[in-house]
Amino acid sequence: MTIRSMTGFGRADVSDDFYRVTCEVKGVNHRFFDLHIRLSRRYAGLEDRIREQVKRHVIRGRIEMSLNVERIGEAERSLKVDKGLAMAYHKSLIELAEYLGISSDFSVIDVFKLPEVFNLEDETEDMDAVWRTITRAVDEALLLLLGMREREGENLRQDILSRNQQIKTMVDKIEEQAAVIPKEYADRLRIRVQELLPDMRLDENRIYQEIALFADRVNITEEIVRLRSHIEQLTGLLAAGGAVGRTGDFLLQEMFREINTIGSKANNLLVSQLVVGVKAELEKMREQFQNIE
Repeated sequence: MTIRSMTGFGRADVSDDFYRVTCEVKGVNHRFFDLHIRLSRRYAGLEDRIREQVKRHVIRGRIEMSLNVERIGEAERSLKVDKGLAMAYHKSLIELAEYLGISSDFSVIDVFKLPEVFNLEDETEDMDAVWRTITRAVDEALLLLLGMREREGENLRQDILSRNQQIKTMVDKIEEQAAVIPKEYADRLRIRVQELLPDMRLDENRIYQEIALFADRVNITEEIVRLRSHIEQLTGLLAAGGAVGRTGDFLLQEMFREINTIGSKANNLLVSQLVVGVKAELEKMREQFQNIE
């Protein structure tokens, strides 16, 4: 399966004998699935269908979708006459004319012009026909969006894999250096004791005890093993593909935890420098994972 980023854009224009639909869709980063649809209130009843259609393709990210629906040709309209209201107008006008003592010679057209005597109504639209055009436009726009997300997702995958390999190399160096830390400490300890107590014979047993205690405190074998495991899991995760964003973010948190522990135990300049390097790469990887679905 491919890996997708959460950013992308797609636009589609679809028309048939009755409707022309333009769909624009844009995706950006978000922790969850967050869809915003801009559509005429006339077709608001179709939003739930559109939402379900998008959810079949998009798992995570903020999606902004704009839909413009135009009817092709003149819409059929019907004339509705309120006969009761027209007769009430006519009766009232006659009564008013008699009361004022003026002519009551009114024509039908005079009554017809009065408010709300007639209304022009558009023919009720077939929402299934509208939906057939909308769903095609949405599918085509989503196809373009997903294509862009997949291409960017592949670039992110390659970048993360490269950084993961760099981390593995640095962890190898940390492990090599960690093996000589107790010996370096033993040498420094002997030199320090001789400087402070030049006339005193060294108690090798006591020195060995100090070295053993120090070696236990700075031992990072378990952290190295767990860190290597996370590195391998991350490689496998990226190879499997799919919606790996949240899982990858969790693995990075665990890797940060292990490298921080190694840094706190390290009593060596080179190890400390390598720890800083690993953290820098992890931070860059975390930024990349925040853009992966």
